[in-house]
Amino acid sequence: MTILDGKKVSNDIKNEIKAQVDKMIAKNEKVPHLAAVIVGNDGASLTYVGSKVRACERVGFESTMVRMSNTTSEIELLDKIEELNQNDDIDGFIIQLPLPPQINTQKVLMAVDPSKDVDGFHPENFGKMALDMSTFIPATPFGILELMERYGVETKGKHTVVIGRSHIVGRPMSILMGRKGFPGNSTVTLTHSHTKNITQITSQADIIISALGVPNFLKAEMVKDDVVIVDVGITRVPDDTTPKGYRITGDVDFENVSKKASYITPVPGGVGPMTIAMLLKNTLLAREQRM
Repeated sequence: MTILDGKKVSNDIKNEIKAQVDKMIAKNEKVPHLAAVIVGNDGASLTYVGSKVRACERVGFESTMVRMSNTTSEIELLDKIEELNQNDDIDGFIIQLPLPPQINTQKVLMAVDPSKDVDGFHPENFGKMALDMSTFIPATPFGILELMERYGVETKGKHTVVIGRSHIVGRPMSILMGRKGFPGNSTVTLTHSHTKNITQITSQADIIISALGVPNFLKAEMVKDDVVIVDVGITRVPDDTTPKGYRITGDVDFENVSKKASYITPVPGGVGPMTIAMLLKNTLLAREQRM
């Protein structure tokens, strides 16, 4: 069994990006600039954005955090997005989700200039991804592909089961794993909350990508020997024995499933670190396209 070490690979990617940024600096070229918009005071969102800002500093990117109050109106947020769209100094930006209830998330994501949409959420970029065209791939799916590629996980002709159909992970992964190329060329089954006999399906899978958000959902009896497991789930489970009072748990019963797997991602330290690394990679791509 091989651990798909997202922490190590993400560090490798950041080092590669830093080397490219250093070359830009040596040529007196403008370095990539990533902005993040956060509305409200959600603790998890503030933590995520903070880690993205620190990652920018590490690789030599410029970064801007735009903080707006929880009472921000939809019009105010749309005005801020238009300002970022028009700002030539900003190469890419993200809108940290979730947004407060008074704001229509889809309307906001539609307002982002597709050429600056480094999250890959705009319908134009999603459509290009589905058509195998060059575009920004959503950071988490992009990170999963990169992990598989760097560890040489064989995907051609394999049966991939994706658990969860979110627009951020499940649905894009189902498209990407079936595309021509590597990683890809697998036969994909997309499962969700209405799927019947899910154990029957997962037990036939060569590769399982779980993005359900249910702690320890995938048990050892649900998988076959030598399966490849990618666990995207991140849930805080109360645990009085830890200093923080909780522990981070994935969708997979790691202790037991890992005994049957050929490759598996840990939680934490698997897919999570890759997401930020690929956001940086998308920002670098956005900068190169604007040069």
